[in-house]
Amino acid sequence: MDSIEDLVAASHILFDQGVLDAFGHVSMRHPQNAGRFLQCRNMAPALVAADDIVQFELDGTPIDAAGRPVYLERFIHGQIYRARPDVMAVVHSHSPSVVPFSVVKTAPLRPLCHMAGFIGKGAPVFEIRDAGGDGTSLLVTDNRLGEALAESLGDESLVLMRGHGVTVVADTLKKAVYRAVYAEINARAQIQASHLGAIEFLSPAEAKAATQQIETQVERAWDMWKRKFLETRQ
Repeated sequence: MDSIEDLVAASHILFDQGVLDAFGHVSMRHPQNAGRFLQCRNMAPALVAADDIVQFELDGTPIDAAGRPVYLERFIHGQIYRARPDVMAVVHSHSPSVVPFSVVKTAPLRPLCHMAGFIGKGAPVFEIRDAGGDGTSLLVTDNRLGEALAESLGDESLVLMRGHGVTVVADTLKKAVYRAVYAEINARAQIQASHLGAIEFLSPAEAKAATQQIETQVERAWDMWKRKFLETRQ
């Protein structure tokens, strides 16, 4: 199945681009069953192969794990798919340049380059204390927390998770990977620009227009990233 190959490639691409490390995960809605999603078993993303992909119900129940351990935070994915029928892929990462924006209330993550127009007017932040109280591990480990995260995401393209990371969504797997990569790039640029002076961010109208125009070109980036991945396997 081509979708399995692309899901495997997505994990490797996100590792290669510095979005995922030993942790984090990517999933896609099952192409033949909208009530399920595909995600690898619990493992480092850079090691994923086709045989590692598992089917899940939207409540996080594994269908064919065959005893293999699965991710603790699979509920992020299932509850977003349940809340957002338009979402076909989800990336959850601890993207290093993005994480600081999850904890500094006076510095929201906003789009400053045209490649990151999908950030829109600014990324919302999920405060897990509001849903789980004080003393959680900050991990989304059940459906109640997953539902709260999906609510914080709303109809946006990404949501920051305070002191934890970021979850990015899109209507295709390739676009979700693209957005996860450029969220990291935009965050890095925003940190750098903040040392120079006041930042002129994209206006909401510019962000919308840039997203519509630039995301027609996602295949260009995907083809380059996937070719690099395939070459490393030879």
